[in-house]
Amino acid sequence: MKLLNAITFLVPLAGLSCKNSQPAEPPESFYYRSVQINGRPSPTLTARDVAAKPVVTITFSAAPDQKSAANAIQLTQKSTSQTLPLTITFGNDTTATVTPQNALPALTAYTLTVLPTLNSQRGTALNTTITVNLTTALDSTDKFPRISDDALLDLVQKQTFKYFYDFGHPVSGMARERSSSGDVVTTGGTGFGVMATVVAVDRKFISRQGGLARVSKIASFLTTNATRYHGAFPHWLNGATGVTIPFSPKDDGGDLVETSLLMQGLLTARQYFDSPTDASEIALRKTINDLWNGVEWNWFTKNSTETNLYWHWSPNFAWAINLPIRGWNEALITYVLGASSTTFPIPKSIYDVSWAQNGGMKNGSSYYGIKLPLGPAYGGPLFFSHYSFLGINPRNLTDAYADYGQQNMAHTLINYTYCQTNPKQFSGYGPGVWGLTASDEQNGYSAHSPTNDNGTISPTAALSAMPYAPTESMQALRFFYYKLGDKLWKPYGFVDAFNLSNLWFSDQFLAIDQGPIIVMIENQRSGLPWRLFMSCPEVKAGMKKLGFQSPNL
Repeated sequence: MKLLNAITFLVPLAGLSCKNSQPAEPPESFYYRSVQINGRPSPTLTARDVAAKPVVTITFSAAPDQKSAANAIQLTQKSTSQTLPLTITFGNDTTATVTPQNALPALTAYTLTVLPTLNSQRGTALNTTITVNLTTALDSTDKFPRISDDALLDLVQKQTFKYFYDFGHPVSGMARERSSSGDVVTTGGTGFGVMATVVAVDRKFISRQGGLARVSKIASFLTTNATRYHGAFPHWLNGATGVTIPFSPKDDGGDLVETSLLMQGLLTARQYFDSPTDASEIALRKTINDLWNGVEWNWFTKNSTETNLYWHWSPNFAWAINLPIRGWNEALITYVLGASSTTFPIPKSIYDVSWAQNGGMKNGSSYYGIKLPLGPAYGGPLFFSHYSFLGINPRNLTDAYADYGQQNMAHTLINYTYCQTNPKQFSGYGPGVWGLTASDEQNGYSAHSPTNDNGTISPTAALSAMPYAPTESMQALRFFYYKLGDKLWKPYGFVDAFNLSNLWFSDQFLAIDQGPIIVMIENQRSGLPWRLFMSCPEVKAGMKKLGFQSPNL
């Protein structure tokens, strides 16, 4: 009994001892609750256009250990992987504020990383890596001294012309396709370069003799070295030998649109170098006429068997590409010159059926309240309103399908307004940053437009639109030069393209983008290229044959 009573007495004591002991503390969870960048919440952990010394505030679920923070929190420049010194302060028990010790360069991407080696004050490791992406804003200071608008236009035309004059192929004088293309020269781009040469002579960037010698060199090479296909030239050729370089596997013959752009330039030069007594100018005009009269425009209707005009013909693949030249795009000049030919002309019916599609190229819809007469939705890339209109003056030019002055102005202003609206929220778009057209992009080449927009801006788009939207184009020119000049302005003018969302800036120059800048700026300033090309008697007759009306005809 005594033993039993003792056991009975001990049981309640054991229970009493358990009730009085402290419960075990639950394990701690250590994670971030929120991130603020310059005082604004950042749920996506990404911020663009941040100041040179951004302030990033991170709130955790528990108080962070200050000692471990020194190595666990890092700021790295993405392009160089350089780690930058930081100032880290701790406010209340759970907040860390991070700031770079030195101002960050403009338009540069950084990663702020908080590693799991960060501990709480109780020693618990952070549950995951935190990655904050930061992109610094544009430095809005001028990169070059301010000059008058006229002086700026002179500078842009003169420096861009160096692409054709200084960088032209040493053997042929033709325009290299791009600044890295070696011997590859471009037919259409050479036509643009010839027109730019006329502008350069008239502006006294070079002498008349220097310009005459360059155009004569090109015309002679085209006559004696370059391979022609029923009078048409290939898209690309070797600038040293004249041998065709295929543009694509089956595009190894004549390209009628490229040939048209070349002839537009040569005819403009023919009208400019008009001396009745200078033997060299007389010889150049004869060479140009021989090239011009040798183009068999009607062959490209499959030897006059169709009512379509075709883009390509190959001696190896014949009509295999089978691409009719249909409007609306950059190729109006092809029909104008085809109709203007006195040796191998095309009839008006080809223009109506193949190009205008009996009115099928009309648009008529409005975008941002702007009515677009022709072409795809939102107008397409801006080069549609540039290439043919280096020589063709669209002002007060009409036919059965459109008023071409209205068409090109509407196309330009729709493109401009789209960039101001910026529905995809790309960085930088605004009054000084606009212009979507075909150009290089970060990972290739694309025909950029409001329906194909990835944030890539091409300076040629806005600058070559100078005759259609002079105020908006000058805004872009000033911004490109003064604000972005450290990134864009190089020995041959503005680089081909840039993307402020991706912080990408091309290092390339393309003939077909540099040429229109020079020529279209001049069309706005003096109208010289328009006057010269529209003065061709064949062009006047050809355009009238197609039904065009203009005071310039």
